[in-house]
Amino acid sequence: MIGLIRLAVFGFIGMTAAYFLMSVYSRSVERERLEKEWDGDPAKGDDPDARDAYIETGLQGYEKSLRRKLIWLVYVIPTVIVLILVYLNDT
Repeated sequence: MIGLIRLAVFGFIGMTAAYFLMSVYSRSVERERLEKEWDGDPAKGDDPDARDAYIETGLQGYEKSLRRKLIWLVYVIPTVIVLILVYLNDT
């Protein structure tokens, strides 16, 4: 029983670290995409304030996106797999 608790604690710590890293990486990729989209369209101009507003608006849309929500599977999938393995091992 102690082994299972230790696995759960260290697993949760590992999944939290993986979630944090993937979240930061995914947000930076989205920011880079928005920056390239702005820089690729010369009609938008060179106003840095407008560029920042465009990027922030795009990132607000990203916060509500499916890709952002799918990162939560970092917690769900390993937990389900471990529970299935524990169940199969006990039967």
